[in-house]
Amino acid sequence: MRSLTLDAFASDNGSGTYCACAAGLWAGCVGPAVYWFWFPVSMSDASVADTRRLNSKPQDLTDAYGPPSNFLEIDIFNPQTVGVGRNRYTVYEVRMRTNLPIFKLKDSTVRRRYSDFEWLKNELERDSKIVVPPLPGKALKRQLPFRGDEGIFEESFIEERRQGLEQFINKIAGHPLAQNERCLHMFLQDETIDRNYVPGKVRQ
Repeated sequence: MRSLTLDAFASDNGSGTYCACAAGLWAGCVGPAVYWFWFPVSMSDASVADTRRLNSKPQDLTDAYGPPSNFLEIDIFNPQTVGVGRNRYTVYEVRMRTNLPIFKLKDSTVRRRYSDFEWLKNELERDSKIVVPPLPGKALKRQLPFRGDEGIFEESFIEERRQGLEQFINKIAGHPLAQNERCLHMFLQDETIDRNYVPGKVRQ
């Protein structure tokens, strides 16, 4: 009898694997003989990863409706333009709510103008090791005389600046290193800013 040389190949149909062996020519055959074998795949192994669930603690009412474990929210709102002529400027209310122990007041509201934000940015750049984000621009062109509009006192510009200042202060106050700086605490919680303060760190 003639010896056989087998060439194997396989095909997967999703539910099992068909394996074929092609044998050499048999006497009296026109072509090679092909034999198919089917091996089923266990569906339980494939579905383990899909049906496995993590054991989680049921959420009670305190978890669902209570305050988060740590939070800090700062809103800038109610812009008001005060003064006349060259002494005219816009002030904003800055409200902070938090439960972080490093802040002595958990709910505070102060009034700040753009130059106060500039002061805070300069103090942080001088005394801290954080990268301070930029403030919204000063819009110098809007401050030119003989303009046909209100310049920096237009409502649309004030709202645009308010949004930029809110983004700035939230980024700053959310930084763990900035939270230790006295200038940030003074800016957020003291009624007036003491420009002659002694820089330093706040400890819990």
